[in-house]
Amino acid sequence: MTKKDWLHVYNLVGAAMEVFNELGRGLEEAIYQEALAMELSLRNIPFEREKKLCLHYKGVPMQKYYMADLYSDGVLIELKSVWQLAPEHRAQIFNYMRITDTALGLLINYGEESLRCERYLYLPEEDDFVLLTKENYLSYISN
Repeated sequence: MTKKDWLHVYNLVGAAMEVFNELGRGLEEAIYQEALAMELSLRNIPFEREKKLCLHYKGVPMQKYYMADLYSDGVLIELKSVWQLAPEHRAQIFNYMRITDTALGLLINYGEESLRCERYLYLPEEDDFVLLTKENYLSYISN
């Protein structure tokens, strides 16, 4: 992850915070998806909404696919509006990141008292995911 990547993640989280400040918590996920798309557009941040994530079996495309809520310049964004994030929510974004070999992912929850945003880094060599925090993110930044 580069400094530019981290700044992009920072800007995406800022847009998500603006949506939370404007709408509050507990609405339907689709409402937040639309509002975040609008906020990203207002900020001139490029993105795709409901990005189709294709799967392959032995090199052959499958008919079944996943849909990520948003994708922005190398960052998968999965939105939730639940009382508390659960392991299956994390597993969902981890699967999305793994099948697309996407290094950065945001799991954003609009259902809690304050906005919850988990930033993840996928390490394909180890097939592992790291929760990026203010304490550890600098150790993952390269030039």
